[in-house]
Amino acid sequence: MDELDQKLTEVFPGKVVRKDLLHRIKKGTNVPTFVLEFLLARYCASEEEAEIQAGLEAVLATLQDNYVRPDEANAAQSKVATRGRHRFIDKVHVNYVEKEKRHWAALENFNSQRVAISEKFFRDNERLLEGGIWAEVTIGYNEIEDDDYTFYIEDLRPIQLSRFDFDSYVEGRKQFTRDEWLDIILRSVGLEPGMLSQRIKFHFIARLVPLVEPNFNFIELGPRGTGKSYFFSEFSPYSTLVSGGQATKAVLFYNNARKRIGLVGFWDTVAFDEVAGINIKDADTMQIMKDFMANGRFSRGVEVIADASLAFNGNMDYSVEQLVNSSQHDLFIPLPKEFDLAIMDRFACYLPGWEMPKTSSEYLTNNYGFITDYLAEAFHYMFSHTNRYEEVTKRIRLGPNVEGRDEKSIKKMVGALLKILHPDGPPSDAEFEEYVAYAVEARRRVKEQMNKRKPDEEFARINLSYYTADGKEVVVYCPESRNALATQHPSRRSLNGWQTTEPMVATKKKPMTTVIPAQETLSPLQTTTPAVVIEPNSDLKEKHFTIFYGDTGYSYENIIGPYLQGAKAIEVEDPYIRLPHQIQNFVRLCETVVKLSNIKRIELVTGYDDENQKREIEQKLSDLRQSLLEMDIVFEYDFNPNLHDREIRIDTGWVIKIGRGLDFYQKPLSWYELGTNDLTLRKCLETKVDIFRVENGQ
Repeated sequence: MDELDQKLTEVFPGKVVRKDLLHRIKKGTNVPTFVLEFLLARYCASEEEAEIQAGLEAVLATLQDNYVRPDEANAAQSKVATRGRHRFIDKVHVNYVEKEKRHWAALENFNSQRVAISEKFFRDNERLLEGGIWAEVTIGYNEIEDDDYTFYIEDLRPIQLSRFDFDSYVEGRKQFTRDEWLDIILRSVGLEPGMLSQRIKFHFIARLVPLVEPNFNFIELGPRGTGKSYFFSEFSPYSTLVSGGQATKAVLFYNNARKRIGLVGFWDTVAFDEVAGINIKDADTMQIMKDFMANGRFSRGVEVIADASLAFNGNMDYSVEQLVNSSQHDLFIPLPKEFDLAIMDRFACYLPGWEMPKTSSEYLTNNYGFITDYLAEAFHYMFSHTNRYEEVTKRIRLGPNVEGRDEKSIKKMVGALLKILHPDGPPSDAEFEEYVAYAVEARRRVKEQMNKRKPDEEFARINLSYYTADGKEVVVYCPESRNALATQHPSRRSLNGWQTTEPMVATKKKPMTTVIPAQETLSPLQTTTPAVVIEPNSDLKEKHFTIFYGDTGYSYENIIGPYLQGAKAIEVEDPYIRLPHQIQNFVRLCETVVKLSNIKRIELVTGYDDENQKREIEQKLSDLRQSLLEMDIVFEYDFNPNLHDREIRIDTGWVIKIGRGLDFYQKPLSWYELGTNDLTLRKCLETKVDIFRVENGQ
């Protein structure tokens, strides 16, 4: 125990646990963190290594015998019926059934909705009636055939706190400095603060903000493996993580058929994992989300008000340096197309996930921290019962470029930081300015990206600032984009961002010779490129021919190349870009596009046989995407397992249909024969080729 450990255990006795023990046992179990900490507090309350080891073995034995897994419900019920009673660890709800005028307990993993329970249990533990609690519960078997229940609760001991004393939490906080308290919070979530810089510490604290501040809209985009979703899936029982699938208005907001509010009415925080994969088919869902993100209310036949915060987590597959220096791309690139500027403008904080360290054992603490459930209860209390917005308003002074939504976002962010780090009272001027600067940066990152997307000056006032206590104005910058001209002074273009503004239909204009000097085609993503020369060709005609088995002389360049002139985008549908050699064929097509055209967008739709193959394809296509991005070309791909037809569509109206798709070459008998690299020398399989032009997308 270090000095901070000793102080923490003295001020908060019985409410702390050694986090390294949790790490040791968590790796081999799939049990909620607070359940493990409850058992550790019971069996491992010692500093003697031998006693701790014996305690860990007791914890594992208890889990083996008492923890009910969902797939073991039938065996658990049989065990009670056979033995007459048994003790389990499970989540217990109590519901009042109006028609029967009585209460019934429901056990989640035990999978029984009709367990008899005495009034004393839910009278002493109010949360049994308000969402349920994890508990150590003894289930008895009722052998009386005339009764309308099989199981009943003999005894119940809460694992989660049944009551929380916020006043004692505040009094305990007064015994620590701000930096000590900051380190305690980080240790409580399992991190060792000594391994982190002050800025990274604040990033981790920012992840907790949606858990203490109502109606706070948060987004974090960054690399995989940085623990973005942990705080919402493991840390607090008052948050829920939506992983993929369809985010419907009935699930999220209100179910008109059942007259029941959705997730935003039951949780403090609704977090979306892998935001890029969110499938929102109904436009009404996005409109309701906009209304809710703006003021916490929406209407679906009835007016609904809820306090839930929304948190969006996603993976960034691009280099941040490339994106901030690109005139066409921005840091919101992973978001689905349904997330328009109105949604983005409602984000109060964009956490730079690319600065977060990868999850590693070197960052895990071996010291004491709060029992997770205790700290989660403190955060839930502050979420529901404290408001620091007015306190911040009276004290903060923001600069002239801070507009309406900027101001609200910054103030809510600062208020949330005060809740987490200063539940006992106001911070010093220096600490307060530190929070304001962080909140201004978090909002500026949002505004910079909107400014890059908007074709006019609506979001151009990106130099957000605040005034210090002595009246000095401080302009806050985002470190990743401070020196990026493409972000600070973006060019004005179409509202569609990097997509071409020209519709993908035929053009009747005569092609003209265009020479684009190398220095003019350079983007901030590129280092060098040759001049691109587009030769005039007024003789392009529709073609229909057959390539016979064994023919040579055919390549993507001489079949497709002439039809790429003047194009800005190309779409490829081919269900068999799956195997390595098929993906390599597609790479060759992309090389043709790079060499012979000024195309800036390539789209691919393909198929797959199973999920493992899909993941392998995605990995290879992601590498290709990054390579094309360095050439200032956006590559997007999607999967359709039911896809059958094969065709290539060019935005000038030309369509190329090859019966076998791109895979019309014979496999070489030896990789050391002619045709291995030069496709014009490789023998072909028989296939038909149809090249024709469509007008107005028909």
